[in-house]
Amino acid sequence: MEMVYDLLKITLPAIIVLYAVYLMVRSFMQRQLDEYQQTLRHKNQEVVMPIRLQAYERICLLLERISPNNIIPRLNESGMTAKELQSMLVSEIRSEYNHNLSQQVYISDDAWSFVSGAVEQLISLINEAGNEVKADAASIELARLVLEKSMQNQSDTIKGAIHFLKGEIKELF
Repeated sequence: MEMVYDLLKITLPAIIVLYAVYLMVRSFMQRQLDEYQQTLRHKNQEVVMPIRLQAYERICLLLERISPNNIIPRLNESGMTAKELQSMLVSEIRSEYNHNLSQQVYISDDAWSFVSGAVEQLISLINEAGNEVKADAASIELARLVLEKSMQNQSDTIKGAIHFLKGEIKELF
């Protein structure tokens, strides 16, 4: 019995010391891991932030380029019919949109929904105006009608999307 008691006197303090060392090593390792993760996040932020800002810039540029005030003067040529202009406008908008699809990776889902909605609403507005104009009408009639409809549209989704994007950028800083 005395031998068991002596064995307990030796092993019990050793177990307590071992447990204390384990806790200290675990705490040290956790701190090291936290520091490493913090450093990694900081480096990642240094790399990702400029890319995200560039994505927001490109999406704002997309929205500005496809706005009726900018795209119609750029594409409208004398001698075009309304249907030709309508086709060119829709094709150019889809092309610009498809060219910037990859930017959705860097912006929020809500922001991308605003952008997609703005593009689809603009295409819908152009097609609606195209249906109201005669097929052989001059392109200037379609251009005038699209501009009028976009001015009448109180909830301009392109401006709304740009405003939303600017708000998200402000949240980043």
